[in-house]
Amino acid sequence: MEQALPIRSALISVFHKDGLAPIVQKLNDLGVTIYSTGGTEKFIQDLNIPVIAVENLTQYPSILGGRVKTLHPKIFGGILNRQSNPSDQSQMSEFDIPQIDLVIVDLYPFEQTVASGAEPQAIIEKIDIGGISLIRAAAKNFSDTFCLSSVDDYPAFLEILNAQQGETSLAQRKLFAAKAFAISSHYDTAIFNYFNEDTQLEHLKLSVPQGQTLRYGENPHQKGEFFGDMDQMFDKLHGKELSYNNLLDVDAAVQLMNEFQGPQHPASFAILKHNNACGMAQDTSLSGAYSKALAADPVSAFGGVLIANQTIDLETAEKIHELFCEVVIAPGFSEEALDLLTQKKNRIILVQKLFESPVHTIRTCLNGVLRQERDAKTDHQSDLTVVTDIAPTQAQIDDLLFASVICKHTKSNTIVLVKDGQLYASGTGQTSRVDALRQAIDKAKSFNFDLDGAVMASDAFFPFPDCVEIADQAGIKAVIQPGGSIKDQLSIDYCNAHKLSMVFTGTRHFKH
Repeated sequence: MEQALPIRSALISVFHKDGLAPIVQKLNDLGVTIYSTGGTEKFIQDLNIPVIAVENLTQYPSILGGRVKTLHPKIFGGILNRQSNPSDQSQMSEFDIPQIDLVIVDLYPFEQTVASGAEPQAIIEKIDIGGISLIRAAAKNFSDTFCLSSVDDYPAFLEILNAQQGETSLAQRKLFAAKAFAISSHYDTAIFNYFNEDTQLEHLKLSVPQGQTLRYGENPHQKGEFFGDMDQMFDKLHGKELSYNNLLDVDAAVQLMNEFQGPQHPASFAILKHNNACGMAQDTSLSGAYSKALAADPVSAFGGVLIANQTIDLETAEKIHELFCEVVIAPGFSEEALDLLTQKKNRIILVQKLFESPVHTIRTCLNGVLRQERDAKTDHQSDLTVVTDIAPTQAQIDDLLFASVICKHTKSNTIVLVKDGQLYASGTGQTSRVDALRQAIDKAKSFNFDLDGAVMASDAFFPFPDCVEIADQAGIKAVIQPGGSIKDQLSIDYCNAHKLSMVFTGTRHFKH
Protein backbone atom coordinates (compact mmCIF):
# COMPACT_ATOMS: atom_id res chain seq x y z
CA MET A 1 0.00 0.00 0.00
CA GLU A 2 1.51 3.33 -1.08
CA GLN A 3 2.73 5.37 1.90
CA ALA A 4 0.84 3.19 4.35
CA LEU A 5 1.30 4.29 7.95
CA PRO A 6 0.41 2.34 11.08
CA ILE A 7 -1.72 3.90 13.80
CA ARG A 8 0.15 3.52 17.08
CA SER A 9 -1.43 6.35 19.08
CA ALA A 10 -4.72 8.21 19.03
CA LEU A 11 -6.28 11.29 20.59
CA ILE A 12 -10.05 10.92 21.06
CA SER A 13 -12.28 13.73 22.32
CA VAL A 14 -15.83 13.84 20.97
CA PHE A 15 -19.22 15.31 21.78
CA HIS A 16 -21.18 12.58 19.96
CA LYS A 17 -20.27 9.09 21.16
CA ASP A 18 -22.73 6.98 19.16
CA GLY A 19 -20.79 4.34 17.25
CA LEU A 20 -17.52 5.16 18.97
CA ALA A 21 -17.24 1.99 21.10
CA PRO A 22 -16.38 -0.44 18.26
CA ILE A 23 -13.63 1.88 17.06
CA VAL A 24 -12.11 2.23 20.52
CA GLN A 25 -12.27 -1.52 21.02
CA LYS A 26 -10.56 -2.17 17.67
CA LEU A 27 -7.86 0.36 18.44
CA ASN A 28 -7.25 -1.36 21.75
CA ASP A 29 -7.06 -4.75 20.02
CA LEU A 30 -4.40 -3.27 17.73
CA GLY A 31 -2.35 -2.07 20.72
CA VAL A 32 -2.93 1.63 20.03
CA THR A 33 -2.14 4.07 22.84
CA ILE A 34 -5.21 6.20 23.49
CA TYR A 35 -5.25 9.73 24.92
CA SER A 36 -8.48 11.41 25.94
CA THR A 37 -10.13 13.93 28.22
CA GLY A 38 -13.37 14.74 29.98
CA GLY A 39 -16.49 12.81 29.08
CA THR A 40 -14.79 10.84 26.34
CA GLU A 41 -12.10 9.66 28.75
CA LYS A 42 -14.78 8.38 31.13
CA PHE A 43 -16.61 6.73 28.20
CA ILE A 44 -13.44 4.80 27.31
CA GLN A 45 -12.76 3.88 30.92
CA ASP A 46 -16.30 2.48 31.18
CA LEU A 47 -15.41 0.15 28.30
CA ASN A 48 -12.54 -1.17 30.49
CA ILE A 49 -10.03 0.03 27.94
CA PRO A 50 -6.76 1.74 29.02
CA VAL A 51 -6.70 5.47 28.37
CA ILE A 52 -4.21 8.20 29.25
CA ALA A 53 -5.67 11.51 30.41
CA VAL A 54 -4.55 14.50 28.35
CA GLU A 55 -3.87 16.31 31.62
CA ASN A 56 -1.29 13.64 32.51
CA LEU A 57 0.39 14.14 29.16
CA THR A 58 0.48 17.94 29.30
CA GLN A 59 0.92 18.19 33.09
CA TYR A 60 -1.69 20.96 32.88
CA PRO A 61 -5.30 20.74 34.06
CA SER A 62 -8.41 21.65 32.13
CA ILE A 63 -9.02 25.33 32.96
CA LEU A 64 -11.53 28.15 32.48
CA GLY A 65 -14.51 25.90 32.90
CA GLY A 66 -13.29 23.49 30.23
CA ARG A 67 -12.57 26.18 27.64
CA VAL A 68 -8.89 25.20 27.57
CA LYS A 69 -8.07 21.49 27.64
CA THR A 70 -6.06 20.37 24.62
CA LEU A 71 -4.43 23.63 23.53
CA HIS A 72 -0.87 22.61 24.41
CA PRO A 73 2.41 22.07 22.48
CA LYS A 74 2.60 18.43 23.58
CA ILE A 75 -0.74 17.81 21.86
CA PHE A 76 -0.29 19.91 18.75
CA GLY A 77 3.36 18.97 18.38
CA GLY A 78 2.35 15.30 18.36
CA ILE A 79 -0.20 15.99 15.63
CA LEU A 80 1.68 18.48 13.44
CA ASN A 81 5.19 17.04 13.40
CA ARG A 82 6.52 15.82 10.05
CA GLN A 83 7.86 12.34 10.53
CA SER A 84 10.22 12.69 7.56
CA ASN A 85 11.67 15.97 8.85
CA PRO A 86 14.81 15.44 11.00
CA SER A 87 14.46 18.81 12.71
CA ASP A 88 10.87 18.06 13.73
CA GLN A 89 11.87 14.68 15.08
CA SER A 90 14.80 16.16 16.99
CA GLN A 91 12.44 18.60 18.74
CA MET A 92 9.96 15.82 19.43
CA SER A 93 12.73 14.04 21.38
CA GLU A 94 14.01 17.21 23.01
CA PHE A 95 10.61 18.17 24.46
CA ASP A 96 9.38 14.62 25.06
CA ILE A 97 6.40 14.97 22.72
CA PRO A 98 4.61 11.73 21.83
CA GLN A 99 3.59 11.00 18.25
CA ILE A 100 -0.18 11.17 17.64
CA ASP A 101 -1.15 9.25 14.50
CA LEU A 102 -4.94 9.48 14.77
CA VAL A 103 -7.22 12.31 15.87
CA ILE A 104 -10.89 11.54 16.49
CA VAL A 105 -12.57 14.82 17.32
CA ASP A 106 -15.93 16.39 16.55
CA LEU A 107 -17.38 19.82 17.29
CA TYR A 108 -19.87 21.26 19.75
CA PRO A 109 -23.35 21.39 18.17
CA PHE A 110 -23.39 25.11 17.39
CA GLU A 111 -26.09 25.08 14.68
CA GLN A 112 -28.39 22.87 16.73
CA THR A 113 -27.99 25.19 19.73
CA VAL A 114 -28.90 28.22 17.62
CA ALA A 115 -31.89 26.38 16.16
CA SER A 116 -33.10 25.46 19.65
CA GLY A 117 -33.62 29.13 20.51
CA ALA A 118 -31.04 29.04 23.30
CA GLU A 119 -29.88 32.17 25.08
CA PRO A 120 -26.93 34.05 23.48
CA GLN A 121 -24.44 32.98 26.16
CA ALA A 122 -25.34 29.32 25.69
CA ILE A 123 -24.81 29.73 21.97
CA ILE A 124 -21.41 31.38 22.47
CA GLU A 125 -20.29 28.50 24.69
CA LYS A 126 -21.01 26.11 21.81
CA ILE A 127 -18.38 27.79 19.63
CA ASP A 128 -15.70 25.09 19.63
CA ILE A 129 -12.09 26.21 19.99
CA GLY A 130 -10.03 23.16 20.89
CA GLY A 131 -11.92 20.79 18.63
CA ILE A 132 -11.68 22.95 15.51
CA SER A 133 -7.97 23.52 16.18
CA LEU A 134 -7.31 19.81 16.50
CA ILE A 135 -9.24 19.04 13.31
CA ARG A 136 -7.39 21.66 11.29
CA ALA A 137 -4.02 20.53 12.65
CA ALA A 138 -4.62 16.86 11.90
CA ALA A 139 -6.09 17.58 8.45
CA LYS A 140 -3.19 19.88 7.56
CA ASN A 141 -0.72 17.15 8.44
CA PHE A 142 -2.57 14.41 6.53
CA SER A 143 0.75 13.08 5.26
CA ASP A 144 1.37 11.71 8.74
CA THR A 145 -1.91 11.98 10.66
CA PHE A 146 -5.38 10.56 10.13
CA CYS A 147 -8.26 12.91 11.02
CA LEU A 148 -11.71 11.50 11.80
CA SER A 149 -14.03 14.48 12.37
CA SER A 150 -17.61 13.26 11.96
CA VAL A 151 -19.73 10.54 13.52
CA ASP A 152 -21.10 9.94 10.01
CA ASP A 153 -17.69 8.59 8.99
CA TYR A 154 -17.27 6.17 11.90
CA PRO A 155 -18.48 3.13 9.93
CA ALA A 156 -16.13 3.85 7.00
CA PHE A 157 -13.19 4.32 9.32
CA LEU A 158 -13.97 1.11 11.19
CA GLU A 159 -13.94 -0.72 7.86
CA ILE A 160 -10.45 0.66 7.19
CA LEU A 161 -9.25 -0.46 10.62
CA ASN A 162 -10.60 -3.96 10.13
CA ALA A 163 -9.49 -4.38 6.52
CA GLN A 164 -6.00 -2.90 6.90
CA GLN A 165 -5.24 -3.79 10.51
CA GLY A 166 -4.61 -0.24 11.63
CA GLU A 167 -2.73 1.01 8.59
CA THR A 168 -3.95 3.91 6.42
CA SER A 169 -2.94 5.00 2.95
CA LEU A 170 -2.03 8.53 1.89
CA ALA A 171 -5.13 8.66 -0.33
CA GLN A 172 -7.35 7.73 2.61
CA ARG A 173 -5.75 10.30 4.88
CA LYS A 174 -6.13 13.00 2.23
CA LEU A 175 -9.79 12.09 1.64
CA PHE A 176 -10.60 12.35 5.34
CA ALA A 177 -8.62 15.60 5.54
CA ALA A 178 -10.85 17.04 2.83
CA LYS A 179 -13.90 15.94 4.81
CA ALA A 180 -12.43 17.58 7.89
CA PHE A 181 -11.91 20.91 6.15
CA ALA A 182 -15.45 20.70 4.77
CA ILE A 183 -16.70 20.34 8.35
CA SER A 184 -14.53 23.12 9.74
CA SER A 185 -15.41 25.58 6.98
CA HIS A 186 -19.13 24.82 7.35
CA TYR A 187 -18.85 25.35 11.09
CA ASP A 188 -17.15 28.72 10.67
CA THR A 189 -19.75 29.76 8.10
CA ALA A 190 -22.56 28.99 10.56
CA ILE A 191 -20.83 31.03 13.27
CA PHE A 192 -20.25 33.99 10.94
CA ASN A 193 -23.86 33.98 9.75
CA TYR A 194 -25.06 33.95 13.35
CA PHE A 195 -22.97 37.00 14.22
CA ASN A 196 -23.84 38.72 10.95
CA GLU A 197 -27.55 38.70 11.74
CA ASP A 198 -26.83 41.80 13.80
CA THR A 199 -23.83 43.32 12.05
CA GLN A 200 -24.99 42.86 8.43
CA LEU A 201 -21.49 42.88 6.93
CA GLU A 202 -21.71 42.68 3.15
CA HIS A 203 -20.21 39.21 2.93
CA LEU A 204 -22.00 36.16 1.55
CA LYS A 205 -21.09 32.88 3.23
CA LEU A 206 -22.84 29.74 2.06
CA SER A 207 -22.24 26.15 3.08
CA VAL A 208 -24.55 23.27 2.21
CA PRO A 209 -23.06 19.99 3.44
CA GLN A 210 -25.50 17.62 1.73
CA GLY A 211 -25.11 17.15 -2.01
CA GLN A 212 -25.91 14.71 -4.78
CA THR A 213 -24.92 14.35 -8.42
CA LEU A 214 -27.87 14.50 -10.81
CA ARG A 215 -28.20 12.56 -14.05
CA TYR A 216 -27.41 15.81 -15.85
CA GLY A 217 -28.21 19.51 -15.66
CA GLU A 218 -30.81 21.48 -17.57
CA ASN A 219 -29.73 19.62 -20.72
CA PRO A 220 -28.03 16.24 -21.17
CA HIS A 221 -24.68 17.80 -22.13
CA GLN A 222 -24.54 19.74 -18.83
CA LYS A 223 -23.41 18.34 -15.49
CA GLY A 224 -25.77 18.98 -12.60
CA GLU A 225 -25.71 18.73 -8.82
CA PHE A 226 -28.16 19.48 -6.03
CA PHE A 227 -27.03 20.72 -2.64
CA GLY A 228 -29.58 20.46 0.13
CA ASP A 229 -31.42 18.03 2.37
CA MET A 230 -34.38 16.67 0.42
CA ASP A 231 -35.31 14.37 3.29
CA GLN A 232 -36.05 17.42 5.41
CA MET A 233 -38.76 18.48 2.94
CA PHE A 234 -40.16 15.26 1.51
CA ASP A 235 -40.69 11.59 2.06
CA LYS A 236 -40.11 10.06 -1.34
CA LEU A 237 -42.44 7.09 -1.67
CA HIS A 238 -41.86 6.00 -5.25
CA GLY A 239 -40.30 6.72 -8.61
CA LYS A 240 -37.07 7.56 -10.35
CA GLU A 241 -34.49 10.08 -9.19
CA LEU A 242 -35.48 13.72 -9.47
CA SER A 243 -33.75 15.52 -12.34
CA TYR A 244 -32.44 19.09 -12.42
CA ASN A 245 -35.57 20.28 -14.24
CA ASN A 246 -37.81 18.22 -11.93
CA LEU A 247 -36.27 19.99 -8.95
CA LEU A 248 -36.91 23.44 -10.42
CA ASP A 249 -40.54 22.54 -11.11
CA VAL A 250 -40.96 20.97 -7.67
CA ASP A 251 -39.60 24.14 -6.07
CA ALA A 252 -42.02 26.31 -8.08
CA ALA A 253 -44.90 23.99 -7.20
CA VAL A 254 -44.11 24.00 -3.48
CA GLN A 255 -43.70 27.77 -3.33
CA LEU A 256 -47.05 28.25 -5.07
CA MET A 257 -48.99 25.74 -2.97
CA ASN A 258 -47.51 27.10 0.24
CA GLU A 259 -49.84 30.05 -0.33
CA PHE A 260 -52.83 27.72 0.10
CA GLN A 261 -51.99 25.86 3.30
CA GLY A 262 -54.30 25.75 6.29
CA PRO A 263 -57.94 25.00 7.02
CA GLN A 264 -59.06 28.40 5.72
CA HIS A 265 -58.22 27.30 2.17
CA PRO A 266 -60.46 24.97 0.16
CA ALA A 267 -59.15 21.96 -1.75
CA SER A 268 -56.54 23.31 -4.16
CA PHE A 269 -54.67 21.63 -7.00
CA ALA A 270 -51.97 22.96 -9.33
CA ILE A 271 -50.21 21.61 -12.40
CA LEU A 272 -46.86 23.17 -13.29
CA LYS A 273 -44.68 23.08 -16.36
CA HIS A 274 -41.39 24.91 -16.78
CA ASN A 275 -41.86 26.59 -13.38
CA ASN A 276 -45.26 28.12 -14.25
CA ALA A 277 -48.76 27.00 -13.35
CA CYS A 278 -50.49 25.79 -16.50
CA GLY A 279 -53.49 24.81 -14.40
CA MET A 280 -54.76 25.61 -10.93
CA ALA A 281 -58.15 25.50 -9.27
CA GLN A 282 -60.02 25.37 -5.98
CA ASP A 283 -63.15 23.35 -5.33
CA THR A 284 -65.19 21.70 -2.62
CA SER A 285 -63.39 18.42 -3.36
CA LEU A 286 -59.82 17.68 -4.36
CA SER A 287 -61.07 15.61 -7.29
CA GLY A 288 -63.04 18.60 -8.53
CA ALA A 289 -60.06 20.92 -8.09
CA TYR A 290 -57.86 18.56 -10.10
CA SER A 291 -60.39 18.32 -12.95
CA LYS A 292 -60.64 22.11 -13.17
CA ALA A 293 -56.86 22.53 -13.01
CA LEU A 294 -56.37 20.03 -15.82
CA ALA A 295 -59.05 21.69 -17.96
CA ALA A 296 -57.05 24.94 -18.05
CA ASP A 297 -54.41 23.35 -20.28
CA PRO A 298 -54.53 19.56 -20.72
CA VAL A 299 -51.84 19.81 -23.40
CA SER A 300 -49.19 21.45 -21.22
CA ALA A 301 -50.12 19.20 -18.29
CA PHE A 302 -48.47 16.27 -20.08
CA GLY A 303 -45.20 15.57 -18.27
CA GLY A 304 -45.93 18.17 -15.61
CA VAL A 305 -45.54 18.39 -11.85
CA LEU A 306 -48.76 18.03 -9.84
CA ILE A 307 -49.32 19.34 -6.32
CA ALA A 308 -52.25 19.34 -3.89
CA ASN A 309 -52.86 20.96 -0.52
CA GLN A 310 -54.81 17.97 0.82
CA THR A 311 -54.34 14.23 1.05
CA ILE A 312 -54.90 12.65 -2.36
CA ASP A 313 -57.78 10.19 -2.25
CA LEU A 314 -58.61 7.35 -4.64
CA GLU A 315 -61.08 9.40 -6.68
CA THR A 316 -58.45 12.04 -7.40
CA ALA A 317 -55.75 9.41 -7.98
CA GLU A 318 -57.88 7.66 -10.60
CA LYS A 319 -58.02 10.88 -12.60
CA ILE A 320 -54.30 11.59 -12.14
CA HIS A 321 -53.45 8.05 -13.24
CA GLU A 322 -54.85 8.78 -16.70
CA LEU A 323 -52.25 11.53 -17.21
CA PHE A 324 -48.54 11.11 -17.85
CA CYS A 325 -46.90 13.25 -15.18
CA GLU A 326 -43.40 13.38 -13.75
CA VAL A 327 -44.11 14.18 -10.09
CA VAL A 328 -47.09 14.15 -7.71
CA ILE A 329 -46.76 16.07 -4.42
CA ALA A 330 -49.22 16.14 -1.53
CA PRO A 331 -49.24 16.21 2.27
CA GLY A 332 -50.44 12.61 2.13
CA PHE A 333 -51.89 9.81 0.01
CA SER A 334 -54.60 7.33 0.92
CA GLU A 335 -53.47 3.71 0.79
CA GLU A 336 -55.70 3.04 -2.24
CA ALA A 337 -54.45 6.16 -4.04
CA LEU A 338 -50.82 5.21 -3.42
CA ASP A 339 -51.38 1.65 -4.66
CA LEU A 340 -52.76 3.04 -7.91
CA LEU A 341 -50.27 5.85 -8.50
CA THR A 342 -47.24 3.62 -7.92
CA GLN A 343 -48.24 1.37 -10.79
CA LYS A 344 -46.21 3.69 -13.04
CA LYS A 345 -42.65 2.79 -12.03
CA ASN A 346 -41.06 6.13 -12.91
CA ARG A 347 -43.76 8.39 -11.48
CA ILE A 348 -42.25 10.27 -8.53
CA ILE A 349 -44.47 10.39 -5.44
CA LEU A 350 -43.52 12.90 -2.74
CA VAL A 351 -45.13 13.51 0.64
CA GLN A 352 -44.43 17.11 1.57
CA LYS A 353 -43.45 17.90 5.14
CA LEU A 354 -43.88 21.16 6.99
CA PHE A 355 -40.89 23.39 6.38
CA GLU A 356 -39.81 27.01 6.30
CA SER A 357 -38.58 28.41 2.99
CA PRO A 358 -35.18 30.11 3.00
CA VAL A 359 -35.43 33.81 3.78
CA HIS A 360 -33.33 34.72 0.74
CA THR A 361 -33.11 33.64 -2.89
CA ILE A 362 -29.70 33.41 -4.55
CA ARG A 363 -28.66 33.15 -8.19
CA THR A 364 -25.47 33.59 -10.18
CA CYS A 365 -25.03 36.88 -12.03
CA LEU A 366 -22.08 38.01 -14.16
CA ASN A 367 -18.98 37.07 -12.14
CA GLY A 368 -20.82 36.97 -8.83
CA VAL A 369 -24.16 36.26 -7.25
CA LEU A 370 -27.36 38.16 -6.54
CA ARG A 371 -29.13 37.74 -3.23
CA GLN A 372 -32.51 39.14 -2.31
CA GLU A 373 -35.22 38.63 0.26
CA ARG A 374 -37.80 36.12 -0.90
CA ASP A 375 -41.07 37.70 -2.04
CA ALA A 376 -43.00 36.78 1.09
CA LYS A 377 -45.74 39.33 0.52
CA THR A 378 -49.15 37.87 -0.33
CA ASP A 379 -51.93 40.23 -1.32
CA HIS A 380 -54.92 40.13 1.04
CA GLN A 381 -58.29 41.85 0.97
CA SER A 382 -57.05 44.40 3.50
CA ASP A 383 -54.34 45.45 1.01
CA LEU A 384 -56.80 46.35 -1.73
CA THR A 385 -57.70 49.91 -2.69
CA VAL A 386 -60.73 50.26 -4.94
CA VAL A 387 -59.86 52.94 -7.49
CA THR A 388 -62.93 52.73 -9.74
CA ASP A 389 -66.51 53.87 -9.32
CA ILE A 390 -67.66 50.26 -9.24
CA ALA A 391 -66.30 48.05 -6.47
CA PRO A 392 -65.77 44.34 -7.09
CA THR A 393 -68.19 41.91 -5.48
CA GLN A 394 -66.94 39.57 -2.76
CA ALA A 395 -66.89 36.71 -5.26
CA GLN A 396 -64.79 38.82 -7.60
CA ILE A 397 -62.45 39.79 -4.75
CA ASP A 398 -61.92 36.11 -3.97
CA ASP A 399 -61.05 35.47 -7.63
CA LEU A 400 -58.83 38.55 -7.81
CA LEU A 401 -56.77 37.46 -4.79
CA PHE A 402 -56.54 33.90 -6.16
CA ALA A 403 -55.34 35.28 -9.50
CA SER A 404 -52.87 37.59 -7.74
CA VAL A 405 -51.18 34.67 -5.97
CA ILE A 406 -50.82 32.72 -9.21
CA CYS A 407 -49.49 35.86 -10.87
CA LYS A 408 -46.86 36.27 -8.15
CA HIS A 409 -45.52 32.79 -8.93
CA THR A 410 -45.52 33.16 -12.74
CA LYS A 411 -42.65 34.41 -14.91
CA SER A 412 -42.85 38.10 -15.83
CA ASN A 413 -44.32 39.75 -17.74
CA THR A 414 -47.49 37.92 -16.86
CA ILE A 415 -51.24 38.27 -16.98
CA VAL A 416 -53.48 35.74 -15.21
CA LEU A 417 -57.16 35.17 -15.98
CA VAL A 418 -59.40 33.51 -13.37
CA LYS A 419 -63.08 32.75 -13.00
CA ASP A 420 -64.89 31.00 -10.14
CA GLY A 421 -61.69 29.81 -8.46
CA GLN A 422 -60.24 28.35 -11.66
CA LEU A 423 -57.22 29.47 -13.64
CA TYR A 424 -58.48 29.96 -17.18
CA ALA A 425 -55.16 30.97 -18.72
CA SER A 426 -52.00 32.96 -18.18
CA GLY A 427 -49.61 34.81 -20.42
CA THR A 428 -46.12 34.02 -19.18
CA GLY A 429 -42.65 35.44 -19.65
CA GLN A 430 -43.56 37.96 -22.33
CA THR A 431 -41.53 41.06 -23.13
CA SER A 432 -44.77 43.04 -23.47
CA ARG A 433 -47.67 43.06 -21.01
CA VAL A 434 -50.04 43.46 -23.95
CA ASP A 435 -48.56 40.32 -25.52
CA ALA A 436 -48.99 38.48 -22.21
CA LEU A 437 -52.66 39.48 -22.10
CA ARG A 438 -53.31 38.50 -25.68
CA GLN A 439 -51.56 35.18 -25.13
CA ALA A 440 -53.76 34.49 -22.09
CA ILE A 441 -56.97 35.41 -23.93
CA ASP A 442 -56.09 33.32 -26.98
CA LYS A 443 -55.18 30.36 -24.79
CA ALA A 444 -58.41 30.58 -22.77
CA LYS A 445 -60.47 30.70 -25.94
CA SER A 446 -58.57 27.76 -27.44
CA PHE A 447 -59.82 25.62 -24.55
CA ASN A 448 -63.36 26.98 -24.94
CA PHE A 449 -63.48 29.10 -21.79
CA ASP A 450 -66.05 31.89 -21.64
CA LEU A 451 -64.22 34.93 -20.30
CA ASP A 452 -67.40 36.90 -19.65
CA GLY A 453 -67.25 37.76 -15.95
CA ALA A 454 -63.63 36.64 -15.50
CA VAL A 455 -61.03 38.66 -13.59
CA MET A 456 -57.51 39.68 -14.56
CA ALA A 457 -54.33 39.99 -12.50
CA SER A 458 -51.12 41.70 -13.56
CA ASP A 459 -47.75 41.41 -11.84
CA ALA A 460 -46.96 45.08 -12.52
CA PHE A 461 -48.77 48.30 -13.34
CA PHE A 462 -50.24 49.26 -16.72
CA PRO A 463 -48.33 52.15 -18.29
CA PHE A 464 -51.19 52.66 -20.74
CA PRO A 465 -54.90 51.80 -20.78
CA ASP A 466 -54.49 49.31 -23.65
CA CYS A 467 -54.55 46.25 -21.35
CA VAL A 468 -57.81 47.16 -19.62
CA GLU A 469 -59.32 47.93 -23.01
CA ILE A 470 -58.34 44.55 -24.45
CA ALA A 471 -59.53 42.83 -21.27
CA ASP A 472 -62.88 44.62 -21.45
CA GLN A 473 -63.37 43.54 -25.04
CA ALA A 474 -62.76 39.93 -23.97
CA GLY A 475 -65.46 40.10 -21.29
CA ILE A 476 -63.29 40.59 -18.20
CA LYS A 477 -65.09 42.52 -15.45
CA ALA A 478 -62.54 43.07 -12.65
CA VAL A 479 -58.82 43.84 -12.50
CA ILE A 480 -56.13 43.63 -9.83
CA GLN A 481 -52.76 45.30 -10.30
CA PRO A 482 -50.12 47.07 -8.19
CA GLY A 483 -50.75 50.56 -9.54
CA GLY A 484 -48.02 53.16 -9.47
CA SER A 485 -47.85 54.31 -13.08
CA ILE A 486 -47.87 58.05 -13.74
CA LYS A 487 -50.68 57.21 -16.17
CA ASP A 488 -52.80 55.13 -13.78
CA GLN A 489 -55.66 57.55 -14.25
CA LEU A 490 -55.98 56.61 -17.93
CA SER A 491 -56.68 52.98 -17.00
CA ILE A 492 -59.02 54.08 -14.20
CA ASP A 493 -60.94 56.35 -16.56
CA TYR A 494 -61.37 53.54 -19.08
CA CYS A 495 -62.66 51.17 -16.39
CA ASN A 496 -65.13 53.76 -15.12
CA ALA A 497 -66.37 54.47 -18.62
CA HIS A 498 -66.92 50.76 -19.35
CA LYS A 499 -68.16 49.63 -15.93
CA LEU A 500 -65.13 47.57 -14.90
CA SER A 501 -63.96 47.42 -11.31
CA MET A 502 -60.26 47.72 -10.52
CA VAL A 503 -58.24 47.45 -7.31
CA PHE A 504 -54.67 48.42 -6.56
CA THR A 505 -52.47 46.37 -4.20
CA GLY A 506 -49.48 48.69 -3.97
CA THR A 507 -47.14 45.73 -4.38
CA ARG A 508 -45.39 44.62 -7.56
CA HIS A 509 -44.62 40.93 -8.02
CA PHE A 510 -42.00 40.66 -10.75
CA LYS A 511 -40.48 37.22 -11.18
CA HIS A 512 -37.52 36.95 -13.52
